[in-house]
Amino acid sequence: MSNWYDKYMTVYGKPFSEVPQRVIEETRERLALLQNDKPLASIVVIAYNEETHLQACLWAISEIQCKYPVEIIGVDNDSKDRTAEIYERSGIRYYTEYQHSCGYARRCGLQHAKGRFYFDVDSDTLYPPKYYELMLEQLLKPGVSCVSATWSYFPDANHSRLGLRLFEMARDLFLWVQHFKRPELSVRGLVFAYNADYGRQEPYRVDIIRGEDGSMALNLKKYGRIVFVRDRRCRAITGYGTIGNQSMWASFVSHVRIQIKGISRILHSTDHYEDEEDNLVR
Repeated sequence: MSNWYDKYMTVYGKPFSEVPQRVIEETRERLALLQNDKPLASIVVIAYNEETHLQACLWAISEIQCKYPVEIIGVDNDSKDRTAEIYERSGIRYYTEYQHSCGYARRCGLQHAKGRFYFDVDSDTLYPPKYYELMLEQLLKPGVSCVSATWSYFPDANHSRLGLRLFEMARDLFLWVQHFKRPELSVRGLVFAYNADYGRQEPYRVDIIRGEDGSMALNLKKYGRIVFVRDRRCRAITGYGTIGNQSMWASFVSHVRIQIKGISRILHSTDHYEDEEDNLVR
């Protein structure tokens, strides 16, 4: 049984020198056709030393199915590999952010975005063709300030499909329960989109390695609801870079323990975003 992302995996993880010229040229042509001078949404791809993943990400974006006008722009976080060259060869507008962190890169993209809505896109992640349209349909509803979706991991030699499915079911259940009281803690940057005008009124956290998007989600709560889109057509797929050295299950259990120990804060505090790295459940 084939998956929607199988063809992109033929270049995912490979150096740019091994990407077929046909893929580069066709991606560039499709991206050019998608670009709109008056976009409803800005799809902002951030990358730091992502030579082996960025082309696959852009290839997937070039084949989106979205009835709304969009623009696609990039942010190179001062990479030392061929990341900038990939942006150039793709033909999309991109900016270089010399201060390193996701917060700086996201802030740079927001400063240059033209769309009413802003999509976080991680360059090591692939997004299904209906992702942007379905997320936008939620963002356009009254009283919504931001949306977040779900995500899966690529199965590989060390991670079976069954093991991943069980892990993702447990993680998704945990995030679902958590979102009732503290929805910002269930937001993840790789599947996050929001009203750009609201976002520009709130400072991006640039003093942390992770958690800048949860902090932004917390700030956006004053403008409207955080909506979680659980439609499987919106489910992105990514690698294991955000987990760190722990196994997925060890990472999950440690974060659940932290949440249980802090349950009184979660139930009673609404004005403070917890320590971001403590609350990441990748």
